[in-house]
Amino acid sequence: MSAHSDKYIQRYNAVERLNHWMTAITFILLMLSGFALFHPALFWLTNLFGGGTWTRILHPYIGVVMFVSFSSLALRFWHHNILSKNDIQWLKQMQDVVQNHEHKLPEVDRYNAGQKLLFWTMVTTIPLLLLTGIVIWQPWFTPFFPRNLDRFAVLLHAFCAFVMGTGIIVHIYAAIWVKGTMRAMVRGTVTRGWVKKHHPGWYKRIEQGQDH
Repeated sequence: MSAHSDKYIQRYNAVERLNHWMTAITFILLMLSGFALFHPALFWLTNLFGGGTWTRILHPYIGVVMFVSFSSLALRFWHHNILSKNDIQWLKQMQDVVQNHEHKLPEVDRYNAGQKLLFWTMVTTIPLLLLTGIVIWQPWFTPFFPRNLDRFAVLLHAFCAFVMGTGIIVHIYAAIWVKGTMRAMVRGTVTRGWVKKHHPGWYKRIEQGQDH
């Protein structure tokens, strides 16, 4: 099937979808193992990873995999996520967004302002999670840092995980809420009607042969 068939438009190719799911799967594994290590009441989650010792060993390595995977996504899509005047206005009309009054909203390009904010949130939090994770990575790296820095790193690590996790929950909800969105990450394509309704700016560029 061509990239832009009569009925469907390709939103993501196979490599991009694989990259997305790799990031998503590692994120889920990190959240589960992170919860297990964060509070004794959730320690039972370590059973998913073979016990407490294995959870502590695997968590940072999975984190490195997610960082590398997301870095690839960021390099592919950063230029589609630059905020524009339309995006600022879109955010100001959040009530219309929630009420599905899309005809009242400014023209949306490949991604809306909410998706762009999540992207930049991840660009900020994932490197911070990696850096703070290295500081608290016992016994390999922690001894090389100033005393008590690991305590601050734990707090910042938990805060970044909370911010990112909240954003991802909203992202998942929105993907389910907007009918036809999940198809993009499962099959790679979306219908022309979906694009025209939710991303009219991107649709115009596709029609003009300017999509890149």
